[in-house]
Amino acid sequence: MHRYYTGVGSRSTPVEVLHRMTLIAKEKAKLGYILRSGGADGADTAFEKGAGEFTEIWLPWIGFNGHHSRLVPSAQAIALVPKFHSRGAWLSSTLRLLHARNIHQVLGADLSTPSEELICWTPSGLTIGGTATAIRVAQAHGIKVINLGEGE
Repeated sequence: MHRYYTGVGSRSTPVEVLHRMTLIAKEKAKLGYILRSGGADGADTAFEKGAGEFTEIWLPWIGFNGHHSRLVPSAQAIALVPKFHSRGAWLSSTLRLLHARNIHQVLGADLSTPSEELICWTPSGLTIGGTATAIRVAQAHGIKVINLGEGE
């Protein structure tokens, strides 16, 4: 049985935190954990760099950010977006796809294989931006959230 963690965060994550994320991912890979992330610049890329081949990268659409992953949101994840985003029912289809991939990053392909923890960075540890959806999904499922931006 595989062990998963989610590694995500802001595209504007500070350089020193990006370095820390890469080191965390290297340690997790050594322990056999598989990273779930989203192929975006910043935090996602830093985690992926450290995780090596131990990754499950969820993209909003094929070719996002030049990434090679073929994992994209399911209709079920898209339907869940309003549950975790206050304006989810009114988001454009593009934004829904971005948020739906965050749901898979936490709950996996079948939406019932949760990550053991979510490691992220947001400014001052706030539940904001695209990362907020992943945080809310994790909290709703009792998954430990480690926000490296807390206490800044």
